[in-house]
Amino acid sequence: MDCRVCPVTGDPWLMMIGGSGSGGGGGVKGQVLGGAFSHESEHDLAAMVSDFLENETSCGAVDSRCSSDSDSGLCELAHLADKILYYKVLLDQHEIDMLSVVNSLILSISAMDLEFMRCGSCNTSCIRFALVKLLRLSGYDAAVCTSRWQGTGKVPGGDHEYIDIINYNDSGNSDRLIIDIDFRSHFEIARAVPSYNRILNSLPVVYVGSLTKLKQFLQVMVEAAKSSLKQNSMPLPPWRSLAYLQSKWHSSYQRQIHPESEPVSDPFVSHRKLCNGHLNRLKSLIQIELEAERNHLKKAAGRVKVDRWRRKTP
Repeated sequence: MDCRVCPVTGDPWLMMIGGSGSGGGGGVKGQVLGGAFSHESEHDLAAMVSDFLENETSCGAVDSRCSSDSDSGLCELAHLADKILYYKVLLDQHEIDMLSVVNSLILSISAMDLEFMRCGSCNTSCIRFALVKLLRLSGYDAAVCTSRWQGTGKVPGGDHEYIDIINYNDSGNSDRLIIDIDFRSHFEIARAVPSYNRILNSLPVVYVGSLTKLKQFLQVMVEAAKSSLKQNSMPLPPWRSLAYLQSKWHSSYQRQIHPESEPVSDPFVSHRKLCNGHLNRLKSLIQIELEAERNHLKKAAGRVKVDRWRRKTP
């Protein structure tokens, strides 16, 4: 297969070595934390899946051309993978610092910390509130945000839970950083081709950044999902569309610092075990990502040194 027509952006990590600072997490093959992290309404999700399947059945098969352009599809996915790596190193210094802080705080959370959250049913709210507590103790204006939106046209309604940090500058203005501890799960698709899964697993385990940069990731992942699904003659489901994904973080939201207290009960104990399992997987993925980043940076630095030596050698 000849992919020479694909645009090539080069190795973003090499670009970063020559620049200032290092950002984001490295590409890593890891387990996505799973649907249990999603805070979307089960009822709405079931309804949209049902509607999608009905519409898909009535519309018939996708254009037969989808099965004959796998080569171009793979080239497109390779180009999109470069974009993801590029966006990961475009963090400014504040975002780099916050990503390091967030990862460190998550790694410091213990099972005992989750016991005091009492967030009810397990959708990892306990981990979010534990992280918010640590961020606020560190001096940050952090809160758990719950966004909700009504379905309009082709965009199904839903809700989502994430964290934000409000930063204030000397002039009195403020900006908002988004933290999503289950970033990869938003882009899981059915029957994904291997190259799509590689892109998925190269995404940051935890997203920390602005809404503007978040949109860049969303746009690339929607295009990648379309390309992957097209190779299997499948359309893009509405809950993976750009409009739906943007609704999760751009819709109206409520900030909350403390979880609503609930009495301890036997069901709560089982939920706590689930949250502990999610916390352990999240920690494991972060540690794998950090190690992969260190290894990648070492290799990239080594290549830079070799290139400099070659330029100096007559």
